[in-house]
Amino acid sequence: MSFLTTLLPAADKPAASGDFFSQNFLTIALVAVLAIMVIFMVRNSRKRKRDAEELKNKFVPGVEVMTQHGIYGTLISVDDEKNEAIIETTPGTRLRVHRQTVARVIEPQDVAPEQDVVAEEPVVTGEPEYGERIDSDETPDAAAKPARAPRASSSSAAAKPRTTTRKKPASDSDAAE
Repeated sequence: MSFLTTLLPAADKPAASGDFFSQNFLTIALVAVLAIMVIFMVRNSRKRKRDAEELKNKFVPGVEVMTQHGIYGTLISVDDEKNEAIIETTPGTRLRVHRQTVARVIEPQDVAPEQDVVAEEPVVTGEPEYGERIDSDETPDAAAKPARAPRASSSSAAAKPRTTTRKKPASDSDAAE
């Protein structure tokens, strides 16, 4: 018994009711965080399995698919033994890819007919708002653009054309003649 009292000095004293929680608060908090992490991990793995099963059910030849690299094509065949899929991207172009590179099956969506959109004219009321541009007909286009700097006169350049002459290097065949 003396051995236990040396290891646990507080064993001979009765503990107060609130003492347990204050001494073990960090342990309880860590266990709670661990429990929350496990719950989220299990939930995420179930969702991933459900999505993989859904993709496997849709993974039949003739459907439109997209790979992880962003390549769209039509699934031609699936080889379960080799884990390969053959995708036709354009007529006559077939790609052999790993089955897991197919990210999703593209489902045809019913496109709603576009409604006629009427462009509304902005209502001009006296003063413009801060930062609003004003297109007025009063300012001429020349005033809106900055003037270009005058160029140097080209008469001096036209009077003296620039010519360069290069000498051919002497070759052995020219020297022999």
